[in-house]
Amino acid sequence: MENQATEHRPQERRQEAREERRQEAREEPRQTRREERRQERRARLHGRLVIAAVAGCVVLGTVLMLLPAERPVRRAAPAPAPGAQALTAVAAGVPASLPDLAALIRERESHLRGHPEDARSWAVLGTAYVERGRRTADTAFFPRAEDALRTSLKVRENAEALGGLAALANARRDFRTARTWGEAARRLEPGRWTTYPALIDAYTGLGDYKAARGALERLMKLRSGPAVMARAAAVYRDRGWREDAAAQLADAAAGARAPAERAAYLEQAGQLAWERGDLEDALRHFQEAVRVDPDQRAAQAGQGRVLAALGRTTEALSAYRMALAKQPLPQYALELGELYESLGLGQAARVQYDLLRAAVERAEAGGADEQLVLGQFEADHGEPADAVRRLRAEWRRQPGIAVADALGWALHRAGEDQEALRHARIATDGAHGGGVRSALYMYHLGMIERESERYAPARRHLQEALRINPCFSLSRVREAREALAALGDVPDEPPGH
Repeated sequence: MENQATEHRPQERRQEAREERRQEAREEPRQTRREERRQERRARLHGRLVIAAVAGCVVLGTVLMLLPAERPVRRAAPAPAPGAQALTAVAAGVPASLPDLAALIRERESHLRGHPEDARSWAVLGTAYVERGRRTADTAFFPRAEDALRTSLKVRENAEALGGLAALANARRDFRTARTWGEAARRLEPGRWTTYPALIDAYTGLGDYKAARGALERLMKLRSGPAVMARAAAVYRDRGWREDAAAQLADAAAGARAPAERAAYLEQAGQLAWERGDLEDALRHFQEAVRVDPDQRAAQAGQGRVLAALGRTTEALSAYRMALAKQPLPQYALELGELYESLGLGQAARVQYDLLRAAVERAEAGGADEQLVLGQFEADHGEPADAVRRLRAEWRRQPGIAVADALGWALHRAGEDQEALRHARIATDGAHGGGVRSALYMYHLGMIERESERYAPARRHLQEALRINPCFSLSRVREAREALAALGDVPDEPPGH
């Protein structure tokens, strides 16, 4: 029995194995079908994800296309070092900020201690000294500038140093010397555009307006941009082309690359608006200039001028004081003194006039010529005979329009009306260069003519002064109106009488 059972077990196991294989065979198609269904589901899910991703990219791309061009965030280039900013400005002949100028001066001084044969660095240093001295009214920088620029020329003759010496001479109001250096720079390197602004200033100071226009034409052929526009505006202003000058300054301010440069052009635009009697426009330009560059002291003084004309005397006094504290120019002291005087504050006015004289002495110590403003002061508030002496000498040195007007008025105050009339006519004669539309110059001419009993032209010119700028001076506007009232209706005379 046991043997039979043993014999049947292998058969049973074989039977069981066959049954398992049949069962596996039956299960295999089911598993295959389940696997296929899983794969299909994965494929469908993958397809949906791909479609969603593509749709997302399309939407994102559309959004990005609709966004403004400036929205993408880009890493800004690092700002140049202050010294580098000033170097660019000085080399391009445009205004630089005072902190940047100080940084440039320190950097060049340090460099030159180790590289004393670097002619270009000496020229850059000297020109930076000129600009800093001009912006701060600290003429102690002028001898240092001259030393640096002459050292540059000793190392190597170069137009950059010659141009710097021309700029220095202009800052000192030595226009003959400026012309000499500027023309030397032009001969050495005729295509160097930064030479021509200094030449324009020199020719203008000497009353050679034809040469100034020629230099501007050459400059505009060599270069374009804000600095050239500002120079063109100054020449146009001297010719009486106010609208053209204003347009050039507006474009210059809009195109300026640095705050100090823009502020300088805004200040010039404010001065032009002031000269035509547009007080609100002038004040707006001056205020914006100071906002852009707090060291723009000429604009602060301009604010004082306009605010006084608007009757806002407390603000005017504050603006003048701030300007004088950082840029103690004799002209600002004269204007502030006259404002005090118009308010009946004689003692305060005398303090300012003493400061004016001290500022003139400091300027002379630095080689600068402030005889024009000193002569203007003496004519109205000091000794007219002394003013005549000073201004005659100034006229021999540099016979520009401003000197012609000041000398004519000083002669009038000294009782020499016939000679006074000749100089006053030079200052207002457009055919010979005196095309600038100045209310002050026209007022001087009219008052001299009145004293000379030329009543018809006196009336005409006093009316013209008030048309040009009805607020050009608190005291002088009042005097002009009183003179016109006293003249009454007088018969017209030929303009050349």
